[in-house]
Amino acid sequence: MRPMHPATLLRLTAVSALIALCSPATAASGAASDGGHRRPCVSSRLPDRGPARDILRIAEQAKREMDLKSVILRVTVDGREVITTALGESMTGVPAEPAMHFRNGNVAISYMGTTLLRLVDEGKVGLDDPVGRWLPDLPHGLGNRITLRMLGASTSGLIDYVTSPGFSDAVYADPFRQWTAEELVAISTSKPLWYEPGTNWSYSHANFVLLGAALEKITGTPLDVLLRQKVMGPLGLRETSNSSTPDIPTPVLHAFTADRGTYEESSFWNPSWTTAPGAVQTTDICDLARSAAGIGSGELLSPSAYQELLNPGTVGLGHATKTCPATVCIANTEATHYGMGLLVLNDWISQHPLFFGYTAAQAYLPAKDLAIAVSTTKGHNTPDGHTAQTITQRIAAALVPGHPIPDFG
Repeated sequence: MRPMHPATLLRLTAVSALIALCSPATAASGAASDGGHRRPCVSSRLPDRGPARDILRIAEQAKREMDLKSVILRVTVDGREVITTALGESMTGVPAEPAMHFRNGNVAISYMGTTLLRLVDEGKVGLDDPVGRWLPDLPHGLGNRITLRMLGASTSGLIDYVTSPGFSDAVYADPFRQWTAEELVAISTSKPLWYEPGTNWSYSHANFVLLGAALEKITGTPLDVLLRQKVMGPLGLRETSNSSTPDIPTPVLHAFTADRGTYEESSFWNPSWTTAPGAVQTTDICDLARSAAGIGSGELLSPSAYQELLNPGTVGLGHATKTCPATVCIANTEATHYGMGLLVLNDWISQHPLFFGYTAAQAYLPAKDLAIAVSTTKGHNTPDGHTAQTITQRIAAALVPGHPIPDFG
């Protein structure tokens, strides 16, 4: 079922029940005026029972089970805190804290999708405008064949440079390398399209590198400034920022990985390859929860733009072909599909980045105004997979068992 616009949503009794069971200390601390985002971002006092205690037990069990170095999470209902907490360590002897910053990866893509739709609301562009209007130098006439909608919805047919042969080897051979947008796009545009633009669905990082460049040309504004103007500023995301270097603002949640065969620190490996310059961001757990609610509710969009955010035409796409296997062209159904830079998973609106030892997840259930944000880092024996998303799914199952978060694909 596709979530309705927030103006039409009914507040169900379970929401009130969750709020009523929150810690008295939480209510006493007061919610900030920017959608319940407290400052500073600190751990809440935990009650002996109720949803907060259940969530804490889920996180503690997952940390043990998956040998996680850290788990940081925040859950809100109606913008009010249910729990904010941090488990484990950032580094040896340094406890993890909710205020620590980590990389948010493709969460920034949802900011680009919302920014594009805000420009549509303002009458500055149309989703079906060809990108060649702003990016005329794309090879093979791609500028006339690919639209803004196709970039935001990932239906352009461009191959994904991240999964191209040799790319991951190059990244891990020199994880501090600074990749340019031109280098990344050239990898994808130098090879045949997976399919005719707009006829299928497949995730490609190149789509969002190009979308970022197009947004800059459309507005005449650097992408990092534009995203702050259109999304992060209005949502009060004061701890979310772009960096042109691999630096992370203090306090830092350090990451570790064995991706190169040895368990080592990866906090400051260069993430320049992950998305468009200007959208390579860090955040904290309070901003991630606020982001889940602000983006997921369509707070910044008109009703029509919000519907485009949830389904810009991807439902029904994603079929395997000779040139695009099922592992790439993933089926998009009404229940689970890609929106405009985000995932719609049953009744939830979600994003969950994973790279360089960091995993994070944000999920929002419009029908109950419930936001879940989780960040994890790896221990020595952490299994492969998306640990933050797994914890998010378990929290959702405990709080709203009638609304599970499925996997995509």
